[in-house]
Amino acid sequence: MIVIFDWDGTLCDSIDHIVAAMQGAAREVGLAVPTPAAVRDIVGLGLPQAIAQLFPELGEAEVKRLAASYSKLYVSSDQGPAPMYPGAMDTLHGLRDAGLELAVATGKSRRGLDRVLTGLGLEGFFDSTRCADETHSKPHPRMLNEIMSERGKAANEVIMVGDTEFDLAMAVNAGVSSIGVSYGVHAVERLQSHGPLAIVDALPDLLLLPAIQSRGAQSTG
Repeated sequence: MIVIFDWDGTLCDSIDHIVAAMQGAAREVGLAVPTPAAVRDIVGLGLPQAIAQLFPELGEAEVKRLAASYSKLYVSSDQGPAPMYPGAMDTLHGLRDAGLELAVATGKSRRGLDRVLTGLGLEGFFDSTRCADETHSKPHPRMLNEIMSERGKAANEVIMVGDTEFDLAMAVNAGVSSIGVSYGVHAVERLQSHGPLAIVDALPDLLLLPAIQSRGAQSTG
């Protein structure tokens, strides 16, 4: 079994950082500054897809300009990696001690994910990672399909954990089970619409994964 985590808003408390960088980038290139709620709504998408949703009127050149400004501001304002959510590392170690493999599927760029993993001392910790700029953005299933292929896992050996409907829709599209977290950017009602096994309020709740899987099997049996 492999548990695949989203990063921002699921394992890492980085949402405010993302909002500030996107608002600053819009301001820098002379666009209307999006509200925090609007930015939070696109967290989890790849950067070009997020910008296209926030600013559908922009042409390709303008999207690239805004993306460059966002990346610059995100890195320049980074005073070290955003903190992990409470219980995150204990949960990851607990799942690994239980014999589960761990992976990350994120809307971050490869450069961004590698930077934060290095800053947290987690380089090489996960069995597999996929980023939006090296494959398809969520909710396309390619990230999950590639991880499954790399790790030799069938769909029934995978659980995707995320805080957005993009994460859970990706799981549906890949034919794998999912678990939502309630403390991220999308409302519980949006997560529930994608049929997760459960929605948890804190990461340590995932240590009850066998019981969650059992309940999911009973509800579909």
